[in-house]
Amino acid sequence: MIKRRLLAVASAAMLSLAIAAPPASAQWIIFDPSNFSQNVLTAARELQQVTNQIQMLSNQATMLVNQARNLANLPMSTLSQLQSSTAQTQSLLGQAQNIAFNVQGIERAYSTSYGAAAGSGSTATMVANAQTRWQNSVAAFEDSLKVQAGVVGNIPTNSSAMTSLVTASQSATGALQAAQAGNQLLALQSQQLSDVVAVLSAKSRADALEQARTASAEAQGQQNYQTFRTTTGYVPGTVTMFSSH
Repeated sequence: MIKRRLLAVASAAMLSLAIAAPPASAQWIIFDPSNFSQNVLTAARELQQVTNQIQMLSNQATMLVNQARNLANLPMSTLSQLQSSTAQTQSLLGQAQNIAFNVQGIERAYSTSYGAAAGSGSTATMVANAQTRWQNSVAAFEDSLKVQAGVVGNIPTNSSAMTSLVTASQSATGALQAAQAGNQLLALQSQQLSDVVAVLSAKSRADALEQARTASAEAQGQQNYQTFRTTTGYVPGTVTMFSSH
């Protein structure tokens, strides 16, 4: 009886070993925690590198977009308006009557009607020169008023251009557009300064001609006085008031 029990136990043990034993062709799987950790760190580093490269490419793309904006031209220009205003003022200055804004013309006029010429020549010549000087002064004041009116007429155009340029400058998408808007604003300022110079020149011309007329009138008066002093005085003579019958 005991032998049978021992034999049964031995048989069960052999059967359990046979079941637990792996096949002859199977391989053992070994887990290495250290190696696994190293692999995880390596993968994390590679992922970080990929992320950095993506960020670098994104920054480069943004930089290229910004460069494109900086190189974009200003979509407007006020050059034609400024040229038109300048041409109008120049045309008014070119219409100066009698004595133009010309050195040779001024020298010619002074040699014939002003200065020493005012007190020379016959009485008829001096009267004609005085009339010419008066006409020159009147015409110069008229020219000055015309120039002033033309410059005032340029104000609405310049104001519109200034508004457009300031708006374009404030909404500029890049450095080039901002710079171009600034340059056009400087051009507008130069045009306005040219108008101021034109007004001052026309006014100064009128004032100078009037002062020259006054000085020439004094010179002519002195000449007339000298002529009067050297003229032979009264010579008495016989006058018959009633005829004798």
